[in-house]
Amino acid sequence: MNITTDSLQDLWHKLDDPGSYEWWYFDAEDEAQGISIVIVWFFGFAFSPYYISHYEEWKSAVRSDPPHPGNHAGFSFQLYENGRETVNFIKEGQGGLFDSVLPEIGARFEGSSFFCDRLQQQYNLTVDFEFPARRKRVQGTFSFRPRYRFDYSRDSDGFTSNSGSSLQWILSVPKAEVEGEIILNGYRSADRRELRFRGSGYHDHNLGTAPMYESIDRWYWGRAFSGRYDLIYYVIFLRGSNTVPVAVMMLNDNETGLQSVMDDVIIAEDNFRRGLFAPTHGKTLRLRNGSVSVEVRHQEVLDAGPFYLRYGSRLSMDIDGCRQDEVRGISEFLNPISLRSRIMRFFTSSRVLRDGKPSTMYIGYNFFKHQIDWLNRKIF
Repeated sequence: MNITTDSLQDLWHKLDDPGSYEWWYFDAEDEAQGISIVIVWFFGFAFSPYYISHYEEWKSAVRSDPPHPGNHAGFSFQLYENGRETVNFIKEGQGGLFDSVLPEIGARFEGSSFFCDRLQQQYNLTVDFEFPARRKRVQGTFSFRPRYRFDYSRDSDGFTSNSGSSLQWILSVPKAEVEGEIILNGYRSADRRELRFRGSGYHDHNLGTAPMYESIDRWYWGRAFSGRYDLIYYVIFLRGSNTVPVAVMMLNDNETGLQSVMDDVIIAEDNFRRGLFAPTHGKTLRLRNGSVSVEVRHQEVLDAGPFYLRYGSRLSMDIDGCRQDEVRGISEFLNPISLRSRIMRFFTSSRVLRDGKPSTMYIGYNFFKHQIDWLNRKIF
């Protein structure tokens, strides 16, 4: 397990092992307008039911051709307005839909791309995709300009999983100033909407050389930005490591500019919950290192699935004996073991548009969601 903040590592690693994956994650929030976005590019879509089914059949010798991550590239875009999902788009496709700008940092999936402009010291994102199931076309541009970076690297050789696979987390942009616009075009001209965006964002990058459920037991991640402190935490329990987690807290003092990186963190999970299609997880997470203690309470569910949860959270921090005001944050939880379940993969396919592969589940799910969107527009 490797953790680094070296932004030069943000380039495409060209993994080709069966089951390997790589993704670039951007999220941002415009608090004044109640708008938030999540944009991700994938090479080897780690959560794809099609990719995992191919891998499982190949591993059990049902089929002889190993799955290649390039045939399971993907792109996702989520837009939330005042706590409600407006767009939740995930598309996966064969080789040719994904491209990179090596030796520079950047990637493209169909008409959506990101590029690191080193001269301007910012990431430029372009979003352009058709969403027929929701009768939309979504276009947008965003700039992510880093406010600061951390300087940290950790190669946790002592923390190994059963699979022996390599894992890496690259925290390239802990906090960014984000500006942009989103255009939502419906099938009728009256449905056109334009949103201006100005807020704060975050960008990181994950990769692994084997399916996540072979190496990861469970995984918590979150961030919170406040006037005084910005906090990012990362906690991952690897399979076969006797439940000893790899954990890091990164703290930036916005008044003094001082930074702290803590990787000897005591973890406590509490108030465990499970939903019908949601994994068992701790609704409360406590992190402590010396004079810094943090309590994370997962509250508002923003997205939920068989293996994944995204929350609007409340964080209480005690730093050097001083209790800080409670702050809002974004938290995520992942338990990838559900990815192995054929039943859960069946339900997951309702969220993923696989290029060239019609899905009754996908059409039905999005028809239902489109009707809810229509009712919400009428009510609100």
